[in-house]
Amino acid sequence: MTTIDPVTLAVLKGRLEQIADEMDATLFRSAFNPIIAEARDACHGLYHATTGETLVQGSSGLPIFVGAMAFAVKAVIDKVGREGGLEEGDTFLFNDPYLGGTHLNDFRLVRPIFHEGELFCWLASVGHWLDIGGNVPGGYNPQATESFQEGVCFPPVKLFSAGKLSQDIVDILAANSRVPTSNWGDLNGQINALDLGERRFRTLLAEYGAPTLREAFDAFSGRAEALMRSAIAALPDGTYSFEDVLDNDGITDDLLTIALDLTISGERMVLDFSRSSPPAQGPINISYATTAACCYVALKHVFTDVPANAGCLKPIDFVIPPTTLLGATAPKPMAGYTETILRLIGVMLGALAQADPERATAAPFGTINALSLAGYRGDGSRWVMFSFFGGGLGGNPESDGLNHANNPISTATIPPAEILEASYPVMFRQWALRPDSAGAGAHRGGVGAIYEVEALSDATVSLLGERGKVAPFGVEGGGSAALNRFTWEAEDGEHSPPFVSKITGVPLAAGRAVRLESPGGGGWGDPMTRDAALVGRDVRLGYVSAEAARKDYGVAVREDGTIDEAATSALRKGIAA
Repeated sequence: MTTIDPVTLAVLKGRLEQIADEMDATLFRSAFNPIIAEARDACHGLYHATTGETLVQGSSGLPIFVGAMAFAVKAVIDKVGREGGLEEGDTFLFNDPYLGGTHLNDFRLVRPIFHEGELFCWLASVGHWLDIGGNVPGGYNPQATESFQEGVCFPPVKLFSAGKLSQDIVDILAANSRVPTSNWGDLNGQINALDLGERRFRTLLAEYGAPTLREAFDAFSGRAEALMRSAIAALPDGTYSFEDVLDNDGITDDLLTIALDLTISGERMVLDFSRSSPPAQGPINISYATTAACCYVALKHVFTDVPANAGCLKPIDFVIPPTTLLGATAPKPMAGYTETILRLIGVMLGALAQADPERATAAPFGTINALSLAGYRGDGSRWVMFSFFGGGLGGNPESDGLNHANNPISTATIPPAEILEASYPVMFRQWALRPDSAGAGAHRGGVGAIYEVEALSDATVSLLGERGKVAPFGVEGGGSAALNRFTWEAEDGEHSPPFVSKITGVPLAAGRAVRLESPGGGGWGDPMTRDAALVGRDVRLGYVSAEAARKDYGVAVREDGTIDEAATSALRKGIAA
């Protein structure tokens, strides 16, 4: 029974979230690589002393990391349980994707917080490092068949023992990267974030006392669980099935299925992924922890009032067999986990929309398009540019999808062209919205984008993307969006990947460019019911061509951008007939 008063509980919730937010900000402002500093591909949180469950997360870190980090902290707890030796001042480092990780680029730092000689909780930091070895600069190797081809793997090891840094581990990290200085800067940023978090938490602990904070932790989890149970109970009992596909695994050019059977029974929900494809040869596998974290993110999109901590997963049962690509084990490759979690979250939202059609949302563009360019500068130093890119989000019952947005897996931002050009020998010839890329609908999808990147010195290019074969779908009568498209310039003309969305080792001479055209989002509702004035506005803004307006929406737009009412009426009557 909670005795803490609501005002104190609200104050503590805000103070604890502020600690995580400050940790996020510390890393974002000090990291060397733009994927953390600009794109914010990182997060911080506080975790339970004995279970590793999420207690508090920051508001600007990646939600997928927060969910997976509970498994990562538990991996450290289990290691300590087996081996002992935990001391104040210890900090563990690892990137093992099978132990609560995601892929090898994401390095985790986990630190115990002691109070009066007893373990009180854990602080943790995770950030995407630019390069950690492997066959492909940047780590996204679309042709990897085992994790050893993706980079170096660290199990949980002590980076600090009783406050003393292990220089041997730092030296090993530096020796296994093409850009060790970048990684060194990111590591120090994460260490500083943990240092700040520990100071802030100890101040809070001294102010309120250990019993009050422990009671608050229990209350946060209990309230999240109660709200999630209530949200589930409001949905009709039954089993709701949904599935979608991935283009290929980079090795075999066959579609792979992610399938979900979602069962609601009273206050509980079962998420059964047993019908999904078996573990893939290529790098689009994910671990049990990552799959569970994806479900956490999807549920937060739907049940926005439920607090973001481990309590919200208490009423959820997971069925994620190791015989599927969603429960893969070592040494299956996982570099492209981002593509799989995007599809998985879409499948979750699709199944939940069947249970509650009012929540139906069309598919977002569904690929991060992990693009890397790498080469040597004039002084012989190595450069590796890795980035992800935006596209359109799906139409929904209330509005059109967002144009040129990031995927709904995170709060990350797309790195600005100016930062990438300042950091690497590249130049963006084009960074623009992509016309006719959105799915038509009463509420259309958001439009995707066109990126054209010229290499200013010789480079090697790799891409790990998706949605090159099966477009983002529409719902409630809405249309599908455009497919993903990638090309590069060569001496004999323009080329595209044989596997549509995945390629590695492409030589790009200085002065030549790659071109990425990302999908938009699917449409929501019958396009013929969209307000003709909105279609005309879309044509004037360049989102939709006059030809597509006529074909998809039955709207005739004159050259001056005005609507031909008579022709539109005839078109819509003819299409409806």
